[in-house]
Amino acid sequence: MNPKSAIKGRGAQLNVPNRFFELSHEMRDDFLEFCKKDGEEADKNKTLYLEVFPKTIVNKVKSPDVGMAYSMNAYQGCEHGCVYCYARNSHEYWGYSAGLDFERRILVKKEAPKLLEDLLKKKSWKAHPIIMSGNTDCYQPAEKQFKITRACLKVFLKYKHPVGIITKNARILEDLDVLKDLAKYNLIGVNISITSLSEETRRILEPRTATIKKRLETIRILSENGIPVNVMIAPIIPSINSHEILPLAKAASDYGALSIGHTIVRLNGAIGEIFSDWIKKTMPDRADKVLHQIESCHGGNLNDSRYGTRMRGEGKIAEQINNLMKLARLKYFRDKKILSLNCDLHEAHKLGQLKLF
Repeated sequence: MNPKSAIKGRGAQLNVPNRFFELSHEMRDDFLEFCKKDGEEADKNKTLYLEVFPKTIVNKVKSPDVGMAYSMNAYQGCEHGCVYCYARNSHEYWGYSAGLDFERRILVKKEAPKLLEDLLKKKSWKAHPIIMSGNTDCYQPAEKQFKITRACLKVFLKYKHPVGIITKNARILEDLDVLKDLAKYNLIGVNISITSLSEETRRILEPRTATIKKRLETIRILSENGIPVNVMIAPIIPSINSHEILPLAKAASDYGALSIGHTIVRLNGAIGEIFSDWIKKTMPDRADKVLHQIESCHGGNLNDSRYGTRMRGEGKIAEQINNLMKLARLKYFRDKKILSLNCDLHEAHKLGQLKLF
């Protein structure tokens, strides 16, 4: 990529059309139009935080192969800028592009803690682990300013309710005190995502994420404090990080992780165009090879939405990747295990509260 033409600090290098708008539909932003007329630069590549007001915060996950039943997202969009991120497509539902808009226009749900508490107080609610960051990272840079994730964790602790976290940011350690309190009751499980041990690879794949060194250190600190950690080697991208499976698994185990998981990259919706544009600019010498190998894992397509195969792929390359993951578990995690989170304390807590009346 020509460094002079690249958009620095971003994963996507373009804004793709929003599929929910007709091509004939004109979208205007009066403020930006005013800036252009006044001779100012309308877009300086800055991140905008926009408050939104959802009526609910916890979502029922209908997909059978995601591994979670309920999720919640304090933020929509993610400044981390991971170019492969499946969550990019969800930004289109809000009227934005899955490309640069996803990284630069972050929707903030300040009412998330209250909405969560309202749910957990309901007599009809039955405790089940709720995953923070089912879509976008709850410890992305916005959390430093808004502290929504921390407030939600305190709600989970107050109501003795199990919660899982998915993140690739070392900022989670700022909430170590609350996490330790949750861990006393077996109410917390953390999933740390690591896609590579190479900083060069991380910088181009995930430009605004924590360094690999910080992530490994985060695993160590969490583990030493009794907080169970699963490492997600996800996504595995053929010819980019597929050769790192065993070293990644060993590092995860050495730093204290109790288990590992993985997915094979799939480029659904707008992500196919974003990723293809990105790899042709960043890795022109192997772009075609990588894209063809991804296609070979998904029936000849970059896009794969089929339950049962979309996460693990099919074909020889996918089979090799899945077999390496099996070997990694046998080699580095044979004697390790993560316990299921405690769902009983919440019911007891509700009963105790009802006795007060």
